[in-house]
Amino acid sequence: MSDWWRGGVIYQIYPRSFQDSNGDGIGDLRGILDRLEHVASLGVDAIWLSPIFTSPMADMGYDVSNYTDIDPLFGALADFDALIEKAHELGLKVIIDQVVSHTSDKHPWFIESKSSRTNPRSDWYVWVDPNEDGTPPNNWPSVFGGPAWEWNGTRRQYYLHNFLIAQPDLNFHNPEVQDAVLSTMRFWLERGVDGFRFDTVNYYFHDQKLRSNPPAQREEETPLEADPYGMQLHEFSKNRPENIDFLRRVRMLLDEFPGTTTVGEVGEAHKAIEIMAAYTAGDDLLHMCYSFDMLGPNFTPQHFRSRVEKFFHGAPDGWPCWSFSNHDVNRHISRWEGHAVTPRTLGRLCAALLLTLKGSACIYQGEELGLPEAELEYAELTDPPGLRFWPDNKGRDGCRTPMPWTDEVNGGFSEVKPWLPVKGPHLKRNVAALEADPDSLLHYYRAILKYRRENPALIDGEIVFHDAMAPILGFSRYNGQDGLVCVFNLSAKPGALSIDGLPHLAALTGVSNGAVLDGASLKLEGNGFAIIECGAGFDPAAISLTLSKG
Repeated sequence: MSDWWRGGVIYQIYPRSFQDSNGDGIGDLRGILDRLEHVASLGVDAIWLSPIFTSPMADMGYDVSNYTDIDPLFGALADFDALIEKAHELGLKVIIDQVVSHTSDKHPWFIESKSSRTNPRSDWYVWVDPNEDGTPPNNWPSVFGGPAWEWNGTRRQYYLHNFLIAQPDLNFHNPEVQDAVLSTMRFWLERGVDGFRFDTVNYYFHDQKLRSNPPAQREEETPLEADPYGMQLHEFSKNRPENIDFLRRVRMLLDEFPGTTTVGEVGEAHKAIEIMAAYTAGDDLLHMCYSFDMLGPNFTPQHFRSRVEKFFHGAPDGWPCWSFSNHDVNRHISRWEGHAVTPRTLGRLCAALLLTLKGSACIYQGEELGLPEAELEYAELTDPPGLRFWPDNKGRDGCRTPMPWTDEVNGGFSEVKPWLPVKGPHLKRNVAALEADPDSLLHYYRAILKYRRENPALIDGEIVFHDAMAPILGFSRYNGQDGLVCVFNLSAKPGALSIDGLPHLAALTGVSNGAVLDGASLKLEGNGFAIIECGAGFDPAAISLTLSKG
């Protein structure tokens, strides 16, 4: 069976916000099923569902209390089975979230573990004695603010929670925990899922010596952030070498189910690319990883080039999954708006760039509509970080608001008030309106995805970057049979350059935008880009880019 995931495109669905089918204001599995044709029409290969498991929803499903059942908010196992059946009929693979670095504090495992120091699951979570003065054992912080340790009066011990207090960390040093987690994965594989996205995959193991993390290096006079988590190098609270052996166990399980795949989320600010490479090297670890390196504010040629080159230098046989937006970060149309001529030109540029880089790609729901970050009032928030760190950190609700399907009330998402509001700028960019506009970003996504599928060089071909002055980013994709030169203007100002080494019959493709190619001369409008077909046998080493003066 071919490795469909290698160069595949995954569409992330945030179930709470995709489509409400039962009138409670919250999206659900039946709603996803009803809207699945829209996803299939884009030409993607798979869908990834954010958590749908039983949960108290302290962190919107990322606090799981039952790994082998569906939360009633989203439906039932029968609805999940129906969704898998329809997705497969439409040619879509189904990947589901696995949130196993921690559970909910309402999970039966934790309820038993905290009951005493002698129960059968007493060592399933990370329990430690206090210091002599009653303080926690070290300086590890929680991602969501405050220390990563919470006192339990029954055991007279602290437990570790890298996220909310209600999300205690499992103790992966215990083989029984590993076995239990793998058993829950097998449950879903046997039910027909095509793979997993692993939340916080670098958080599974902690340093058993409980050593304090060192400080991160900071530039002089750099202002402190609202959240101090980034002030440490998290050398001991996560990113531990023991993780590699567990990931091998995960891969052994997946290999029992041909055609399945894994995508690991690396949550790390200082060495994410290195971890991505380490976790995907060879053929016995994860199939793919992504990090937040392309989900931040950086929008320069050097940044994009360095991330890709660094990854493949560290893992020539590894595989990345790049993305520009997801449920954890501001939508890129807003994040990079300072570089835009218009949201439409920026949206096209980003789609073309993401889908021509070497690697797989993930598209977050609403990207194809060019949705901006929703501006919410404090009273509308539900996300713990936003509630804690407002207004410096407004949380993640702004990227999680419901999909606008029509210009009707609530965007056609629900007949009642939704769990998060649908704001005016989103209503204007609803699916029906963009379907009716042949020049819309939605139709461009379909065109560029179709072009990608039809060009093997973009699926798994090599990539060679070409030196060029900012704001130009240029690279070639080739596989020995087909060759492409891709040039992007990452600014709102027009530019011109010459491309030496192009074959005589090189031609600009229809998925280019704001570009004119005349021989070796290329003119690019602001946010313009050129995807140039060079045919078989062209030499990417012969290509050179020279930015014109003036």
